[in-house]
Amino acid sequence: MTVDSGLSSPLGPPACEKDAKALQFIEEMTRNCNTVQERVLGEILSQNAETEYLGRFGLSGVTDRDSYKSKVPVVTYEDLQPDIQRVANGDRSPIFSSHPISEFLTSSGTSAGERKLIPTIHEELDRRTKLYSLLMPVMNLYVPGLDKGKGLYFLFVKAETKTPSGLVARPVLTSYYKSEHFKTRPYDPYNVYTSPNEAILCADSFQSMYTQMLCGLLMREEVLRMGAVFASGLVRSIKFLQLNWRQLVDDIAVGTLNPRITDAGIKECMGKILKPNPELAEFITKECEGDNWEGIITRIWPNTKYLDVIVTGAMAQYIPTLDYFSGGLPLPCTMYASSECYFGLNLNPMSKPSDLGKEYELVISTYSGLCRYRVGDILRVTGFHNSAPQFKFIRRKNVLLSIDSDKTDEAELQKAIDNASVLLTEFNTSVVEYTSYGDTKTIPGHYVIYWELMSKDPGNSLSHDVLDRCCLSMEESLNSVYRQGRVADNSIGPLEIRVVKNGTFEELMDYAISRGASINQYKVPRCVSFSPIMELLDSRVVSAHFSPSAPQWTPERRG
Repeated sequence: MTVDSGLSSPLGPPACEKDAKALQFIEEMTRNCNTVQERVLGEILSQNAETEYLGRFGLSGVTDRDSYKSKVPVVTYEDLQPDIQRVANGDRSPIFSSHPISEFLTSSGTSAGERKLIPTIHEELDRRTKLYSLLMPVMNLYVPGLDKGKGLYFLFVKAETKTPSGLVARPVLTSYYKSEHFKTRPYDPYNVYTSPNEAILCADSFQSMYTQMLCGLLMREEVLRMGAVFASGLVRSIKFLQLNWRQLVDDIAVGTLNPRITDAGIKECMGKILKPNPELAEFITKECEGDNWEGIITRIWPNTKYLDVIVTGAMAQYIPTLDYFSGGLPLPCTMYASSECYFGLNLNPMSKPSDLGKEYELVISTYSGLCRYRVGDILRVTGFHNSAPQFKFIRRKNVLLSIDSDKTDEAELQKAIDNASVLLTEFNTSVVEYTSYGDTKTIPGHYVIYWELMSKDPGNSLSHDVLDRCCLSMEESLNSVYRQGRVADNSIGPLEIRVVKNGTFEELMDYAISRGASINQYKVPRCVSFSPIMELLDSRVVSAHFSPSAPQWTPERRG
C-alpha cells in the first residue's frame, strides 16, 4: 500500500508518510549536489576554523572550496597518526575538531599491524542514524509489505579497548549498537528485528549467535528479510546452524535455554520468548538432519524476500555460497560506509551495477576533522541520480587477501613469509616462490599459501610439525584485525600452507606466457583466483599444513 501525501518522490510512490519525507530529503540532496557539498564544506571549515590542524596551513577562516584545495594537502592515515596518537595519549586541545573527540572508531584497515584509530565526535552519531533512516524508505519502493514481518539480522558487538586518554576505541558498528540511538530507537514496523537487543549486545560471540539464531527459528514464518553486515557473516551464521541445530532443536522442543547461555540479560528476555514447541522442533530436524543444505534459507524461512549483506569488493567471493543456501535470493547492498565516514545509500538496491565510467579514489573531509583524507577505496562511477554520482565499489587499494573484515597487503604477506622462513633455515631449506588465495569454500574461510621449497640438504628433510609451525608463525606476523578474526570472532579459519612440486611456478609462468604475457615483464602473482591457475597449483600439491593453534591476540590498551 502506498500513500498520497503530496510529497511524492521521483524515485517512486512512498509506502507511508514517513517514507515520503525521507524520499523527498533524498531528492533535495541529490538535485542540488554541488550546492549541498559547498554548504557542508563551509560548515566543516567554519566549525573547525580554530583547530590546530587547519591553522598549520594558513586557512585563516576561509571556507571556499578553491582555497581549501590549494592550501590543505591530501593525506593518508600515516600522515595524521602522530596527531591522532596525541589525542589517544590525552591531549584534549582542538587538534582536529572544535568539538571534543568522543571516542575512536577502529578501522578494519591497519597501520603497522594495528587497527587504525579514527577520531570521531558525538554528533556524528546523528548523521549515521540519519543515513540508516533512509534505507528502508528506499527498499520499500522495491519490496512491498516489509511492515508485515521482521528481519533476521545477525548483528554483533566486538571487543573494545581504552586509550591512555580514557577514550574508548571500538568498531563503528559496536559504537552504534551500544548507543542510545540504537538501544532506544523508536518502533518502526518496517524495521523490526527478530534478535533482542540483549543478544546483539552480548560480547560472547557464541551466546550472541546462538540466541539470535534461536529467535530467528522461533519466528521463522515472520522473517521477510535476512542479513548481516558482510556476506561472510551470513555464511558463518548458516554454518553455525549446521553445527548447532541439534541443541537449538532441544531448546525449542522443551522450551528451556541451553546451559551454555549464561548471560543474565539474554536469559531474562528469552524466558519471555521461549515456550515448548515440539512441532517446530520436528520441522527443523527434518530440514537440517540430511546432507542437502541447498536452499536451506528459503526452506526454513519461506517468506524471505532478500538477503541484506555487503557483497561488493572482496565479499563478492561469497555470492555462490549464498546463492546455494538461499536458492538465488536477491542480494541488495543498501549503503556504503566506513569507520571514517558514512558515504551514501543505494537508490537501486535490487539491480546489479553496470561496469561504466571511470575509477576514482575516495577523498573525504568530515566534521570530525579529517581533511582531504584518502580512505583507500576505489570506486567506479556508473551513472547519476539527479546531479549526484552513482557508483560501484570496486576494491580496497592494495589489498591482496581478505576473508572477513581483515585486509592483508603484499608487503604484510611478504613479511609473514620472511618470518616463517626462519624456521626453515636449520634444515637448509628456503621458499623459492609463493602465491596465495582466500579460500571461502570452507566455513569460515581461510588463507591458503602455496610454497615451492628448495632444499640444499635433501637428507635433512622437513617434518610435518615444522611446516605446521610455519603456518602459525605467519599468522603471528599478520595484523591485529586478522588475529582478532581468528581468536575472538572465529570469522577466519587456520592458515594453510600447500607445498607444491619443484618447477610448479615455472609451469605457472609458461601458462601465463601461453596466454599472451610478456616473458620479460612476467611477475609471479602474489594472489590468484583464476580457476585454471588454481587447478594447476592444486594438481602439484605434495603436502598441506595448518596452524596447530590460534595466534596471540588480546584487546590491549592502545597507547
